[in-house]
Amino acid sequence: MAAIAFTNATVFDGLRDEAVPGMNVLVVDGRIEAVTDKSISGTSVTEYDIGGRTLMPGLIDAHVHVYAINLVAEHDRNIALTEMTARAVPRIRKMLDRGFTSVRDVAGGDVGIRNAIAQGYIPGPRLFVGGPALSQIGGHGDHRSTTDDRIDIDMNASAFNFTCRIVEGVEKLRSVVRNEMRKGVDHIKVLASGGVGSPTDAIDATQFTEEEIRAVVQEAAVRGKYVCAHAYESAAIAHSIRAGVRTIEHANLINRQTAAMVAAADAFIVPTLVAYEVTAQHGERLGLSPVVMEKLNMVNDAGIAMLGLCESENVQLGFGTDLMGDMEFAQLQELTIRARAQRPVDVLKSATSVNAKIVQRSDLGVIAPGALADILVVDGDPLKDISVLTETDKNMRMIMKDGAVYKTDLQPK
Repeated sequence: MAAIAFTNATVFDGLRDEAVPGMNVLVVDGRIEAVTDKSISGTSVTEYDIGGRTLMPGLIDAHVHVYAINLVAEHDRNIALTEMTARAVPRIRKMLDRGFTSVRDVAGGDVGIRNAIAQGYIPGPRLFVGGPALSQIGGHGDHRSTTDDRIDIDMNASAFNFTCRIVEGVEKLRSVVRNEMRKGVDHIKVLASGGVGSPTDAIDATQFTEEEIRAVVQEAAVRGKYVCAHAYESAAIAHSIRAGVRTIEHANLINRQTAAMVAAADAFIVPTLVAYEVTAQHGERLGLSPVVMEKLNMVNDAGIAMLGLCESENVQLGFGTDLMGDMEFAQLQELTIRARAQRPVDVLKSATSVNAKIVQRSDLGVIAPGALADILVVDGDPLKDISVLTETDKNMRMIMKDGAVYKTDLQPK
């Protein structure tokens, strides 16, 4: 039995509005066994007296793309899958270095990379995957040139084709979803509106019919899984919610009526504001087209207002980043951007216990008996100043995943 005790901790459990000082946390065989103000001791227990520092759950990012090795998707066209994977490995490790002990990949991440992490071949956060995102013809995931009429794209041809599948029609969609479920994916993603990075579709274009999306939802539900939908504008969001979609990604252009609809459906919205703010700063230099930059600026301007609107309608807000290529360095900046409009504690709940609900894992995102021991030890109080989490070299004193110390400069007693 491997036992580790954290004593003299100020515990933010991922659920309450306050952190509780003077607490002790016992981890046994990878899970939290006790959270108590009583003494924890024993000859077989390794003890860390953390001196009043904040102990909190590992962070969860519910919108990543581990294979997004370039900001400009066109640059992936001639990259082999083996090179794509090799270049993804340091991206994955850096996520764990920032304190993200779990992440959800919502276009491209497959069971292979998930299993490689779980089996210890790649150091990184626990990964939840959905395989390729599903796009209609001419939709957000259709990056074919105007002279290319092929529909049955070889997804294994290059990194460019790997993250999205062009498919439409109820029966074809059912078949594709059944096949991904056979492989063991954790969720399915549909591209239900136009997007920023796609060259030929407007942001407000509603994509797939409700019947098509409902078929995807039905097939996922057979295996106890769910569907997330890329959607910016209210019509596409409402369209998706009526079809049974559980999480809406982005939602920058949502209106109040549709936000209330999302809340009534007990669904989630996963904002990804850092992607627009940071990419707007660097996108032109890195080769984004004027069309993409114009769309980027439009959704960037709407992001903060969306947070306030959704909070006022009691929408459950997850936490995502959606960073591509060189932009992945900014993952933790989503915390401070969100804190412009939300209380730090609500942002932290989004990145812990709310995201644990999204990935269907009640044993993640909390400091509680029975939970997996994904734990951060942090200098400072992120409930008062969330920016302490962005200075990992200075303030992140321990990262524990599955009860194993991944990184620390603290010494046991």
